[in-house]
Amino acid sequence: MKVVIQRVTKASVIIDNIKVAHIEKGLLILLGIVNDDTQEDIKWLSNKIVNLRIFSDENEVMNKSLLEIKGDIIVVSQFTLHASTKKGNRPSYIKAAKPDIAIPLYEAFVKQIEQDLGKKVQTGQFGADMKVELLNDGPVTIIIDSKNKE
Repeated sequence: MKVVIQRVTKASVIIDNIKVAHIEKGLLILLGIVNDDTQEDIKWLSNKIVNLRIFSDENEVMNKSLLEIKGDIIVVSQFTLHASTKKGNRPSYIKAAKPDIAIPLYEAFVKQIEQDLGKKVQTGQFGADMKVELLNDGPVTIIIDSKNKE
């Protein structure tokens, strides 16, 4: 699993001109899934995300986690995170999991992060054409790959 995490002061997802998700302070998470992702990837990634110390403390030092600031999350499926641009100019998405594998893993990720965060997480809609709006705070953008635990 690969995620792009963006610290936001606000974010929303719009599908067919309808706002389906909206948060204020928190994280917008773009989630890409591959065929060999497992529940272990989900647990590791969820724990890492909710405990990542990227929010400012009273001294304006990034020292607080999402849990500590009681922030919110929007999770958006993003198969293009696994694009291969090695050959030619048209990206290949062959590494991205097909819906029959990706949807159950996406749903399991959302449930796990809700459990770790202790509250409901908002989402986009898997496979939909979404318009994602955000106000990146910082800007702070972090990429994490569960297959490359650096």
